[in-house]
Amino acid sequence: MSDEIKEVSGELGSTGNFIHSYIQEDLKGELNKLRTRFPPEPNGYLHIGHAKSICLNFGLANLYGGKCNLRFDDTNPVKEDTEYVESIEEDVKWLGFQWDGDVKFASSYFDIFYDVAVRLIKEGKAFVCDLTADEIRQYRGTLSDPGKNSPYRDRTVEENLDLFEKMKNGRFADGEKTLRAKIDMSSPNINMRDPVIYRIAHASHHATGDKWCVYPMYDFAHPLEDVIEGITHSICTMEFEDHRPLYDWVVNNCGLEAKPRQIEFARLGLTNTVMSKRKLRALVENGLVDGWDDPRMPTICGLRRRGYTPEAIRTFCDKIGVSKANSVVDSALLEYCIRDDLKPKAKVVMAVMDPLKVIIDNYPEGKTEMLEIENNPENEALGKRQVQFSREIYIDREDFMEVPVKKFFRLAPTKEVRLKGAYFVTCVGIDKDGDGNITAVHCTYDPDSRGGESPDGRKVKGTIHWVDAKTAVEAEARLYDYLMIEDAENSGEMVMNPDSLKTVKCLIEPSIVEAKAGDKYQFMRNGYYCVDTKDSKENALVFNRVVSLKSSFKIK
Repeated sequence: MSDEIKEVSGELGSTGNFIHSYIQEDLKGELNKLRTRFPPEPNGYLHIGHAKSICLNFGLANLYGGKCNLRFDDTNPVKEDTEYVESIEEDVKWLGFQWDGDVKFASSYFDIFYDVAVRLIKEGKAFVCDLTADEIRQYRGTLSDPGKNSPYRDRTVEENLDLFEKMKNGRFADGEKTLRAKIDMSSPNINMRDPVIYRIAHASHHATGDKWCVYPMYDFAHPLEDVIEGITHSICTMEFEDHRPLYDWVVNNCGLEAKPRQIEFARLGLTNTVMSKRKLRALVENGLVDGWDDPRMPTICGLRRRGYTPEAIRTFCDKIGVSKANSVVDSALLEYCIRDDLKPKAKVVMAVMDPLKVIIDNYPEGKTEMLEIENNPENEALGKRQVQFSREIYIDREDFMEVPVKKFFRLAPTKEVRLKGAYFVTCVGIDKDGDGNITAVHCTYDPDSRGGESPDGRKVKGTIHWVDAKTAVEAEARLYDYLMIEDAENSGEMVMNPDSLKTVKCLIEPSIVEAKAGDKYQFMRNGYYCVDTKDSKENALVFNRVVSLKSSFKIK
């Protein structure tokens, strides 16, 4: 993506996108009656794609003075866990949103779901089927060929009621029978060809324990949840567009009054990013990452641990907008948002990632002095700090070249540079080891240039950062890159980036000892960093690189 990130039209906060049009049309002068919901399944941790949905649903409710529910679609006991429930609640709060009332659970409505299923059986709109899952697929037909009726479709109401009760009472094994809606096996929409609405699952549920051994299918439970909760607009991603006729069928045949409207929008695609809970879970379970909150993961908890802010993620979701067209957003836009958010907020400190010693030959031995440096040149309110300076300092090795290339304005033999907030120094010599590696650089300084300004007005193009050799604090810096990259030899398939993490020992100015877990800094001329919340200790600080800074120098 180019340096200049263009804003995308259709922001959540505007009233121009198609979802706003539907809401305004449906609710007219009573927009505060809007009720939306964010309905995750508690079978994994949320990722940046879910953040788009969270911001959309809660953002719409906030904009119109309506309400948004947090509801867990916990209808599959095999894959769900309270660990995921707790993490999702934390993520929603961290993003800055508050749901209306208590957290809702689909499992709280299991009795109502069962009663609606019984009602459908009594009205001849549902039947118990003995076909296996494979047989059901065979009977369903194809996009071009209609399906054929199950041989069990014409069971009597009494027989269906008896069999369904026996299913509920645990009389049958998993997969032995299902309850199917009786709709239309010749429908052009395959989802309407007598879909399964209940299946048998002898598994303990995280909320209801062993009370049930039959569980509703998502396509049956979800519209009922919306009806029960009085949802006015059920906003979901585009893969549910083909399921909308079934959604409406359940709403219209459940015997309850509310009539929510389902609206679909395009889900988020992000370059160099996998947003499949199944694939993310595989990374975790195979030990390829440091858990769901690994800072390389696109999970919200991973982004939080890395150092992303809720403001940056909300801004990102606002900029990408809402549409029905699937597209892939450049990850550079997300990085732009966090840079823009941290730029005025983060204290700027000097950190040397690859230390090279500099000895200032004409600086008095044993002398130290305190220099005053601003904490953030973009934000005077963050104040200033005192930094110690002495005869021996460290600079980044990349800031010195023995044989400088054209337009290299940093330190080199006979060249003069400015040490940030300190003095002008000129390289006068180099120390090397037996293998020819540079071990130290000798300089002289101009005593009259304290603070980085020369009284004679001479100009120095290069300014480099440094740390005092006596007081610098050693820390670990984790340099993160994209977790996934495209495999050019395999049709662009996403594969794990072998260079997604590089760990280095760095030296940082001593003001950093005040850092607490989660604190964010700009390492001057390097990037934004966050104190790791899991591995960092008081005397062994660990910093995660949130995002790099754009380099001011590139070798052609």
